Amino acid sequence: MSEDLYREQILDHYKRPRNFGELEPHDLQAHEHNPLCGDELTVQIRVAEGRIADLRFSGQGCAISQAAASIASEELIGMELSEAAGLSADWMLELLGIPISATRRKCALLGLKVLRAAITGEGSWPNGSAAGAI
Repeated sequence: MSEDLYREQILDHYKRPRNFGELEPHDLQAHEHNPLCGDELTVQIRVAEGRIADLRFSGQGCAISQAAASIASEELIGMELSEAAGLSADWMLELLGIPISATRRKCALLGLKVLRAAITGEGSWPNGSAAGAI
């Protein structure tokens, strides 16, 4: 896919986020923020047989943080919790499909940070190479 198509996909997910809202009942929940720009995300997860059976996120922030959470949510439903907890920054950046600058990296990774916090209780920033970032 060309970068223009990826950019259109990001705008579409920002304007019409998938899996946005609250999930009741849920088994896991976390709230995280990016203090550099004020983005906030909450994730609620329903677990069945060690997998993410359903997931919703809510929050506010820039197009990158909100679109990244929406795009990731589609991939995460059905994934084993252990696999989801170990996802790297590279996984998310590859899903976005466009170069992400160093200043926007935490915006793009906020969804994984809050996911990790919900699953493991430890909300650290996902690691990975900065390959492809401009």
